[in-house]
Amino acid sequence: MPTLYIVATPIGNLKDITLRALHVLEEVDLILCEDTRKTKKLLDHYNLKTPVESYHQHSKLKKIDYILGLLRQGKNLALVSDSGTPGISDPGNKLVEQAQDIAKIIPIPGSTAIIATASISGFPMDKFVFLGFPPHKKGRNKFFKEVAEYKYPVVIYESPYRILKTLKELDNAGNFSVVVARELTKKFETIYRGKIEEIINKIEPRGEFVIVIWKKES
Repeated sequence: MPTLYIVATPIGNLKDITLRALHVLEEVDLILCEDTRKTKKLLDHYNLKTPVESYHQHSKLKKIDYILGLLRQGKNLALVSDSGTPGISDPGNKLVEQAQDIAKIIPIPGSTAIIATASISGFPMDKFVFLGFPPHKKGRNKFFKEVAEYKYPVVIYESPYRILKTLKELDNAGNFSVVVARELTKKFETIYRGKIEEIINKIEPRGEFVIVIWKKES
């Protein structure tokens, strides 16, 4: 039976990849990735020559059919995202759903920004809620109201273009303590902690962000 490997790749620092992941990426017939240019940088760093092909959120259904066809031919494939673990905030879950009846699905675990940030938050993370990216427009007010209703810490992603807007809306939605991680594992990694209004005044809106939100019970 062919195999589809779901391979975690570094979220920044290229050294944050497992030996098992490197072995799989070297041995498969084809690597499916969001951005071939970004994945090739990783492969070149480790002198891996495996061919790559794009598969991302804008890929059409015929691309999934093509990938399923490769699996039916007995090809072993690896799916990677631009960074971190596939299947979370990317279309990897759609491919897994379609492929599970014709291929073995094997996870190759590793980096994920969610867990990395949760581990340094200092909040009680034995239970938490992950909500991905907030809606860009429609549904934002409802989104932040729901965040305020959770009794567990909430983890979200945000881009540099909306980080300040999101922090301001969070501040209006409730009295939270937050940890904001910027550019995790990269050269300019920065961790901001405390009240939202304090962080807004000093945060640099560049890079990718993970926010852990905790409404501490009085």
